[in-house]
Amino acid sequence: MTSAWLLIQKFYHGELMGIPVVRWAAFLTLTLVVFLTLRVLVTAVRSRLKARSVLTEPRLNDYLLQLLERTWTLSLLAGSALVALSFVGLRAAEVARESGVEGTVRLLALLLIFVQIGVWGTSLIDTALHRGFRYANFTETAAQTAFGVVRFFTLVALWTSVTILVLSAFGVEVTPLLAGLGVGGIAVGFALQKILGDIFCSVAIVLDRPFEVGDFIITGDHMGTVERIGIKTTRVRSLEGEQIIFPNSNLLDSRIRNYKRMTERRVVFSFGVLYTTPITSLERIPSLVKEIIQGIDQTRFDRAHLAAFGDSALNFEVVYYVLDPDYNLSMDIQQQINLTLVRKLDELKVSFALPSRTLYVEGTRVPLRTQVQLLEGGRGERPDDAEGNRKGQTHTP
Repeated sequence: MTSAWLLIQKFYHGELMGIPVVRWAAFLTLTLVVFLTLRVLVTAVRSRLKARSVLTEPRLNDYLLQLLERTWTLSLLAGSALVALSFVGLRAAEVARESGVEGTVRLLALLLIFVQIGVWGTSLIDTALHRGFRYANFTETAAQTAFGVVRFFTLVALWTSVTILVLSAFGVEVTPLLAGLGVGGIAVGFALQKILGDIFCSVAIVLDRPFEVGDFIITGDHMGTVERIGIKTTRVRSLEGEQIIFPNSNLLDSRIRNYKRMTERRVVFSFGVLYTTPITSLERIPSLVKEIIQGIDQTRFDRAHLAAFGDSALNFEVVYYVLDPDYNLSMDIQQQINLTLVRKLDELKVSFALPSRTLYVEGTRVPLRTQVQLLEGGRGERPDDAEGNRKGQTHTP
């Protein structure tokens, strides 16, 4: 009994790192009690929120549930230590001020809590951005691009704030630091204004969405499919296969033609027939073209007119729409129209016009008409050639 009492007395009056063991025991006991309480509370609330999230639409409860799931055990322990320090300080028996041990414990606890705040903020930012872009009717590719750019800026702001809080907790004077960062930021802004302009232009591209990943665009003399929209540059894969890298500011300063946004393709083409074509055949050609186009799927006829009197042909102009933006499909349809038009005009005995000239010689009333036909492997000859009446050349005075 005496030895036990001596151990109790030794324990009560003993010290660890200059702090009474009894104070250590009280601090650790209170820390453990607060930690277990917080642990049980977090587990109970998380279970309740999980049960409710299955039955309801995503609301504030889901954000709280996400925070609880991203809560570290160490951060709970750090918070418990801070609560315990407010009741049981780790001070020497004869000293009222904060000891080095207490300051160290407080700083470590604050460091863990501030990092935990950063983790919570990152989780909330990710969830808010995902849901925000979805509710804003962003496409999947646009949402991925926007998520990367906006997330970068928000996380920079978040972790900068966390760093400032940590430095302040460690006793660093933050006000001069912020003032220095402000002056330095102005100098850096002037030095890197081109780069910063590209960075902010990336935000404009993401929010305004003039194009998205996968869109086929033309800007200036360059064209291709957008592969990636980055913080500073946008990368486009050209038709020839090489990758073209545009600074974001250059893209926003130029006019962009986005072919992916087409819902239909307008096609205009023309053809010419001979001036000797009978008027009845000329009158039938517009309705013939309309019939050809309306007989092809995924087309909408607009108009067909005898549009102009050319130098050597009567020129018709045709306009129609392909009800699909695919370029290859429009070319297939145009080829089908051309082949059918050749066949139908041949049935009408109407010939396409070729370049020709009519010469009027002074002193004669009949024009001198010259037509030269090139044979395969041959060449045209002058009308005054000695053999001007050979096959392949006609000379009519």
